[in-house]
Amino acid sequence: MNCFDKILSNYEYSKNKEGGFIIDGKPALTQINPELIGDYVIMTVRDPLLAYGGDPAELLSERLEDRVLAGQSGMFTTYSGYYKGAHISIVSGGSGSPEAELVLVDFMKYSKANTFLRLGGAAGLNEAVHSGDVVIASGVVRDDGMSRTYVTPNYPAACSYELVVAFAKAAQELNYRHHVAIGRSGDSEHVGCGEPSVGGYMQPRHTEIIDYYNRAGIYYWDRESSGIVTLCNLFGRRGGAVVSVDNNLITGESFTAGDGQDHAIDIVFEGLANLHKMDEGKKLRGISWWTPEVL
Repeated sequence: MNCFDKILSNYEYSKNKEGGFIIDGKPALTQINPELIGDYVIMTVRDPLLAYGGDPAELLSERLEDRVLAGQSGMFTTYSGYYKGAHISIVSGGSGSPEAELVLVDFMKYSKANTFLRLGGAAGLNEAVHSGDVVIASGVVRDDGMSRTYVTPNYPAACSYELVVAFAKAAQELNYRHHVAIGRSGDSEHVGCGEPSVGGYMQPRHTEIIDYYNRAGIYYWDRESSGIVTLCNLFGRRGGAVVSVDNNLITGESFTAGDGQDHAIDIVFEGLANLHKMDEGKKLRGISWWTPEVL
């Protein structure tokens, strides 16, 4: 009996939702065909601020070979295929860590996917970041509510070092402006990010947010990174985030829809190709962790 079985054996409601919601033999919320899901999952948001011009999963999947529709539920759309040998799935859905949880649980319970990546846009929180830059997260401050329901706020949202290395290598080779730094995720798009809400509503503590995290060296703010990375750490998967910055709350650089997102997309695809090579090198050597001499 493992540590979870001990808890569940005394939990009277443990059987009431055993197996989760299923429709036509598929997980209900994502409706994925588990056999079509790749090793690497790119998680995107149907974000009007990124000016995709369509569903991001569908548009980004055009870069894939042997592309197939792997799931469509109304809430989420998933495509799968191959990029330079890497088996990749791309899923689109709504914004925020609670939406990300729905994808993560379905994919982790039913598919072989071992790597989950947040690809999207973010606001800059540091003078070093400019609109159009790309930030590769090394870790994320957990100011979202969803991940706190899983584990104490002291638990780290540390990104997989293998993902960080793979994406940093891609960004360098593409010669794109980029940073490797810590981000922050929260649920509130307005007062939680130091922005007045309806009628100018703010509390004194909200006016401290921007300077507080700037002094702490945080480079960006979004709504999904911390939830994705935390659940990946809890459940033995690799998690990370690559975001484009389209405005800066510190310097006042104004918003430009989709600024830098094309570069972020390039970095993610080339980075996952790098990661696939790293994974193949580990298999050949029979080792679990990548080190620089493993090609």
